[in-house]
Amino acid sequence: MLAHPALERSRANRALAKAAKSLSCVTFRDLYETYPDFAIDIEAEQALLVAHDVIALQFPLYWYSTPALMKEWLDLVWLHGFAYGHDGVALRGKRLFVACTTGASAKAYHAQGYNRFTMDEFLRPLEQTAHLCGMVWETPFVVHGAAVKDDEALKAEAERYKARVASLLPQKTLSEKKGA
Repeated sequence: MLAHPALERSRANRALAKAAKSLSCVTFRDLYETYPDFAIDIEAEQALLVAHDVIALQFPLYWYSTPALMKEWLDLVWLHGFAYGHDGVALRGKRLFVACTTGASAKAYHAQGYNRFTMDEFLRPLEQTAHLCGMVWETPFVVHGAAVKDDEALKAEAERYKARVASLLPQKTLSEKKGA
């Protein structure tokens, strides 16, 4: 699930998206392309979540959080009784994986850094969401200083991302796709 309100201007997120889409067993969704008016089809989104074992959220870190549409998507789709609560078991056991980009370098994300907190601390609400829903929290994939990386560095990050996404997918699914 990609959320970037200006993907056409993002070299890094476009490179990561292209890498993820190149894996045949990945269902790729761009929230801003799918819901430019923010009118989210809750039932369709819930059906997609149920159909997948790994839920990946890709976004640029905006004001230390997700972009607005991803937050709206979480608020509307990950409902009590579906994602959490007594009867909310639809996501239980699934894996939640976050991939995000930042404008600042990695050294800016620590107690003495410009941003005062680590990326783990900024992503803690999503980690807690995974916990609340009974999901497995996967170590996030972060590309720091995305705007200043040259084409070769972005290509390397995209390859690293593709390998990481592939490592999260069930090997049975990958081998079935290769044999098809």
